Amino acid sequence: MGLPFVGETLALLWYFNLARRPDAFIEAKRRRYCYGDGDDDAGIYRTHLFGSPAVLVCSPASNGFVFRSAPPGSFGVGWPDPELVGVSSIVNVHGSRHARLRRFVLGAINSPNSLRSFAEVVQPRVAAALRSWAAKGTITAATEIKKVTFENICRMFVSMEPSPATAKIDEWFAGLVAGFRALQLDIPGTAFHHARKCRRKLNSVFREEVERRKLKAKLEEHDDVMSGLMRMKDEQGRRLGDDEVVDNIVSLVLGGYESTSSAIMWATYHLAKLPAVLAKLREENLAIAKEKNGASFITLDDISKMKYTAKVVEETIRLANISPMLYRVALRDVEYRGYTIPEGWKVIVWIRSLHVDPKYYDDPLSFNPDRWDKAAKLGTYQVFGGGERICAGNMLARLQLTIMLHHLSCGYKWELLNPDAGVVYLPHPRPTDGAAMSFSKL
Repeated sequence: MGLPFVGETLALLWYFNLARRPDAFIEAKRRRYCYGDGDDDAGIYRTHLFGSPAVLVCSPASNGFVFRSAPPGSFGVGWPDPELVGVSSIVNVHGSRHARLRRFVLGAINSPNSLRSFAEVVQPRVAAALRSWAAKGTITAATEIKKVTFENICRMFVSMEPSPATAKIDEWFAGLVAGFRALQLDIPGTAFHHARKCRRKLNSVFREEVERRKLKAKLEEHDDVMSGLMRMKDEQGRRLGDDEVVDNIVSLVLGGYESTSSAIMWATYHLAKLPAVLAKLREENLAIAKEKNGASFITLDDISKMKYTAKVVEETIRLANISPMLYRVALRDVEYRGYTIPEGWKVIVWIRSLHVDPKYYDDPLSFNPDRWDKAAKLGTYQVFGGGERICAGNMLARLQLTIMLHHLSCGYKWELLNPDAGVVYLPHPRPTDGAAMSFSKL
């Protein structure tokens, strides 16, 4: 259980941030507590993280138990600090409130009609960004990709165009995310304290936008996610409160761009290192572009034909491991394979370990899209979580990644200027800030 209060949080941060070997945290547990060849490993370990006693689950069976097959009412959401993600957001609420919000989000951002519309909206900005990168010649990919992805999400979700105000909002989101897996010390100078400040600033700016829309409701209609949330009604005809709208728009904007931009960055990284994979990707996408008879942008129907591109997308998401862990809490004593998960304990579902385990993926740290010629073994691919809380924007994430890959492969070439740059794993895995690439038109 580690040290008093801090538990094993410092060890976790050491493995992630200093040693840069995040998988070694689970490996250390397995070496100490698992016997034989690992077949008898229940994938469940006791620990103490983020100020609370916790249970780690890290196998297909144990993860699936928490996500889907445990008796109803066994687990709830258990973020280290619910206020950071929003106490009334879709990621925190339960029961009918969660079901109602999830139906809305699925319709607003993950349905075929919504994806078709988003495909039209995001491509002009993507194309313009790529032209600007080519003009610069040298870019920091993580920075530039995050910028264009954030701008598109702001446009789609909140109808905000790039400005000094959105630049500040981007900074506050970055500070917020940095506090998700930080030690919960709310004192000046800590990541957690800064994250809480950033959350309050985000609340303020989005609450002002809600008030502005309410005052101009008859004069100005926005066809975006925020206005959809404001128009939502429950079975009794009641609308969401302002705090509920703000909580949900913050969590949706964050989920829509932060992890997706990181995945796109990793795609450019791996493709730059693997010219044979890039050549196959380029061949498929140039063929699609040729079928368009000069049309610049692809449609959802075009994307459905991109079989190799889809494999590149899945391999990117698997290897990037954008969200290494998800958070639950035991709502009562729960029995699993002879172990008791005590009521009130946090349950950390360590999904990352599945995607880099050689038991499930041959040579798991290599980037190999052709591994997706056959489906992953049942329960071993949980990049978007599982059960009723599986990421509601998973198809939008795939769409954004596919569109970027199409325009990159059809029109541009790039080269890593420092391919051996180190990797930073918090809050999301990315090359160190010094990582750069040369970028130009084909």
